[in-house]
Amino acid sequence: MLTSLFSNRMTCALAIALTLVTGVAQAQEAKIAAVNSDRILRESTAAKAAQTKLEAEFAKRDKNLQDMAQKLKSMSDALDKNGASLAAADRAQKQRDLSQMDTDFQRKQREFREDLNQRRNEELAAVLDRANKVIKQIAEQQHYDLIVQEAVYVSPRIDITDQVLKALAAASNPN
Repeated sequence: MLTSLFSNRMTCALAIALTLVTGVAQAQEAKIAAVNSDRILRESTAAKAAQTKLEAEFAKRDKNLQDMAQKLKSMSDALDKNGASLAAADRAQKQRDLSQMDTDFQRKQREFREDLNQRRNEELAAVLDRANKVIKQIAEQQHYDLIVQEAVYVSPRIDITDQVLKALAAASNPN
């Protein structure tokens, strides 16, 4: 979803950039910059804080899933080891119990992944929203005509990603 959003933005931004760059009627040169959103999502203090927040938020559920997986393995190993010596009814009951626990484990694991992905998307969207506000401030302060967030190639001389990362860090740590 975010990748699609970036692709649409990139297409629009490139169209605008081409219009600005090729606009012969304009007497002044367009001031253009680029920002690497992937770096923002990897390296910004806001993104790192969001990752830490997610890890803390989901740590207990992850631990419970790990414990459940270990219990499943122990039950399976015990059934493999002692299954032949059990009565048929006891063995069948243990197999049903193991199967039910495995089904519960798979469901909980799927729910965990879905919840984690949803929260991760929410947190990353918030980071991108903050980054976009900082990018807009930089554009207004430094009189940029266009700032592109995604491109196939960006010359280092127009890449302002480091400047955005510093501004994001300053905004999240006002000391």
